[in-house]
Amino acid sequence: MTVDLDGPDPLYEQIATVLTARIADGTYPPRRRIPSEAQIVDEFGVSRPTARAAVQLLVDRGLVRTVRGKGSYVVDEPPRA
Repeated sequence: MTVDLDGPDPLYEQIATVLTARIADGTYPPRRRIPSEAQIVDEFGVSRPTARAAVQLLVDRGLVRTVRGKGSYVVDEPPRA
């Protein structure tokens, strides 16, 4: 999955969708870290604030929790849709 840099959807939402799919398919299993903001910047070619907004969206959706100084981790039990 890639992001459409010229599309109408905000980049952070597109990145959050990609990361959500990776959580769902087990690429990022429960209680394990997702990529850092710097890694998201490198992979998707976006700015750090965009990467931060994508991670924050996952936090807001209850898929990830952030541990200060350690990173962002997939929660044990993702919320049911």
